[in-house]
Amino acid sequence: MIQPPTFDEERELNAQGYRLIAGIDEVGRGAIAGPVVAAAVILPFQANIPWLSLVRDSKQLLPRKREYLLGLMQQADIVIGIGMVPHTDIDERGIVKATRLAMRRAIDRLPFTPDFLLIDALTLPELSLPQKGIVHGDQLSLSIACASIVAKVFRDRHMVELDSLYPGYGLARHKGYATKEHLLSLQQRGHCSIHRCSFAPVRRLLGK
Repeated sequence: MIQPPTFDEERELNAQGYRLIAGIDEVGRGAIAGPVVAAAVILPFQANIPWLSLVRDSKQLLPRKREYLLGLMQQADIVIGIGMVPHTDIDERGIVKATRLAMRRAIDRLPFTPDFLLIDALTLPELSLPQKGIVHGDQLSLSIACASIVAKVFRDRHMVELDSLYPGYGLARHKGYATKEHLLSLQQRGHCSIHRCSFAPVRRLLGK
């Protein structure tokens, strides 16, 4: 059985004097179309929030459960920041730098500066804030897991919007990832303006 994420990391940091601890995660890093999206979430220490027991890594939840949990976060006034980096910047910077930029933008959109950052897998060396990268952090830290849900819901909604602008690729279904359906549509229709031309499936199509 998969163990749910815990508040252990956050409690340990809180005992050291940190009060505003932001969990940060990204979604869309492996897609071949659309943006990479990051979220930063600060959970309160004092509030009694029973639905936090339902939180899991976004990949372990059905879409309707992710939407439901995001709605609960918004009703509870959980502090959230969203950062997005478009496909053009991904092609220009590379996915790792673009992911870090999306995370920095998410932090910048928080209403106040956090005391400490808990980040899924990565660190942000360009920031002077105290931080810790946690491998599989979205499965271990409750704050990071919440961030993974927020980022996933916002990116999925954005990809559904893009599907209406770029029909025929199935973006609303596969959200820009390299599924068989998506690769077949690329072969049949060619790439469109939101595809990541630096990623191998699109690059091969372009003969680069």
